[in-house]
Amino acid sequence: MTINQLSIFVENKAGTVADITKSIAEAGVSIRALSVADTQEFGILRLIVSDVEKAKDALHKNDCVVSITKVIGVEIPDVAGGLSSVLELMSKNNINVEYLYAFITISGQHAYVVLRVEDNEKAAKILTDNGVKLVSQADIDAL
Repeated sequence: MTINQLSIFVENKAGTVADITKSIAEAGVSIRALSVADTQEFGILRLIVSDVEKAKDALHKNDCVVSITKVIGVEIPDVAGGLSSVLELMSKNNINVEYLYAFITISGQHAYVVLRVEDNEKAAKILTDNGVKLVSQADIDAL
């Protein structure tokens, strides 16, 4: 089970992210989570949004370079070691986590963590076999 993430190539200059988020807002799409990885000249803005296709279309209309990446979302209990236990499962099973970022849900009882891994299917099986709840695209859309 995967969720869709938008990956947007952005120039590292004042106002770029503001323009991107404005385009998404004007399309009526809500941003659920984001992460920015940058260098001095450019960056990658990663977004989980309420409607991937509408956001992608809006960004294309504004000449943004955007792609959709399949990632895994997991529900992490809000307790010490919640994230560590998931990452230990990945490590024990030789699954490399390329990057991750988290966001809090409305209930405040847990966080959602987005994982980019080498093999989504293998990681999803290991996680579910070990009692970790995966987050579906429907879960994201319902936020």
